[in-house]
Parts: sequence; C-alpha cells; structure tokens
Amino acid sequence: MFRYIVRRILYIFPMLLGISSLSFFIMQLAPGDALTTMQLSPDVSVELMETLRARFWLDRPAHMQYIKWITQLFRGDLGYSFLWHASVSWVIKQRLFNSLILTVTSTAIAWLLAVPIGIHSAVNQYSWSDKLLTFFAFMGVSLPGWFFGLLLLYFNVTRGWGFPVGGMTSIDFADFTFWEKVVDLSRHMFIPIIVLSTRTVASLLRYMRSSLLDVLRQDYVTTARAKGLSERVVIYKHAVRNAINPLITIFGFQLGGILGGAALTEIVLNWPGIGSLMLNAVRGLDYYLVMGNLIIGGVMLILGNLTADILLALSDPRIRYE
Repeated sequence: MFRYIVRRILYIFPMLLGISSLSFFIMQLAPGDALTTMQLSPDVSVELMETLRARFWLDRPAHMQYIKWITQLFRGDLGYSFLWHASVSWVIKQRLFNSLILTVTSTAIAWLLAVPIGIHSAVNQYSWSDKLLTFFAFMGVSLPGWFFGLLLLYFNVTRGWGFPVGGMTSIDFADFTFWEKVVDLSRHMFIPIIVLSTRTVASLLRYMRSSLLDVLRQDYVTTARAKGLSERVVIYKHAVRNAINPLITIFGFQLGGILGGAALTEIVLNWPGIGSLMLNAVRGLDYYLVMGNLIIGGVMLILGNLTADILLALSDPRIRYE
C-alpha cells in the first residue's frame, strides 16, 4: 500500500504538467490578453503598455510564457492576477473559505441523508415509500441545478420566504454578535445548500439503492439469513459494508470537485466563491488566475481519487494494491 501511495503521488507531476500545458495553450487561442482592455483608456501610454508586457513576458511567444510560469510554479508562485493586481495565491485565498463552507456543508448534509434513505429504499423495494423516493431521485438528477436555483429565488421573492438573495453576509455583518453572524450566514447559505444538496442526495440515493439491491441478492446474504441472524445484522453488518464501495469511489470525485463543483450555482445565486472568480478570470483573460484555479482543482481531483482508493482498501479486505 505504501509503494502504491508513493507511486500515485509521483504521478501528480506529469499529470499536472499535461493539464497545465493544455489549458495554457487553449487560453492563448483567445484574441488579446489581460492588458488589452487597458489600451482603451486614454490615460495609459504606449510606453507603459510596453513596460507591462515586458514585465509579465506578454511580449514573448506562448511557449516562453508557459516556461516562465511553470518555473515559478515549482517555486510555489502561482503568478500575478492582472484583474486583482495581486498574487494569484492571495486572490484565491480570499474566496477559498466561501466555496469550502458551501460545498463541505452541502456534501455533508447530502451524505447524511442519502445513505440511510437509499438503504431504506432498497430494503423496502417496490413499496410506496420506495416509489416516492425513486421519483424524487429521478427528478433531482434530471432538474438542472441552475434552473432549480432560479426557481427557488423566484418563490423566495414572490412567496415572501425572507431568505437573502445574493451575497454571503448582510451589510452590517461586522457589528453582529457571534451567534447573530452564524444565523445571518446560515440564512444566506440556505438556498445555495438546498440547490447543491438536492442533486447530490438524488444521485447518491440511486447509487446506494442499486448497489444494495445487488448485494442483497448474493448467496452469502441468503446464508446469513439462513443462520438465523437478525435482519438488522444482515443488512448493516454484511450487506451495507459491501454495497458502500461504489459510493466511496463517488466520494473521491466529490472531494476532487470540492472547490469548483459549485461553480454554476455560485454564479447563478451570486455567491462570492471560486466559481464566480473563475468566470471573471476567463472573461478578463487573466491567464495566471485561471491556471492557478485549474492547478489547485487538478491536485484536489488526484488526491480525491487517491483517498477513495485508500478508503476502498481499508473498507474491503479483498482489495489490495500490489
């Protein structure tokens, strides 16, 4: 297992090199660069533009720009953001907590709900509750997140639900007490979390139900019942433990998308997270900010898959990485 983990970690470097190079040269296909809009201002002289382009190597060929950036990356420098006029690391840190608190909370809620509901649905196959939950799962998976978010915003305004629309906190947030801040943040998070959790719950519910149904048909489950074990022991000790394996793999992918997985929801609901930051960076041709986000996302995806593989080996004794 140790050799496997080390080998997978070493794979990170060539994979990130491929991701970064492909993304960088695709970005270069867009006309202009981050300094192009500055040329429209009459206060910016030609000499200043030439100085800035030379400083950031924008006057060099694309492959030279990439070599300079990748060299900085190995020193821990993600580059400079032209839109924010600050280092990319600092800019991402400003939005990192906003995205994490949203995605981590919604993911935790989704797993806490989906796993027991999926077990109930599988154990009570074809009952009225199973049919109702299956209908909810298909609706949740089929309904686009951005459209569901707009629906909730519409009903929030027209029905007077009273939840804040847009933003993360109120204007006078700094003057609140600690618990008032918690309540205010929770009210702003309510609609985005409902949007993110609904689709995740629906997807995990279907996977849990399908996987558990397959396990319940196995011979060893029939044998366990024939031994006289209680149904609770058969389900939770023998069946669920084996049925959970596909969900562990899904957990690895969700862990990899914990920063950018809510991008579209953040944009639609005006949540100040990584998603809206990435959109503005792409629009403004802020190459290094886009690359910084992609690199962090790539690392998270690789580590998420590695975490899932390790959890699979710990969960299932039949799995060994040699």
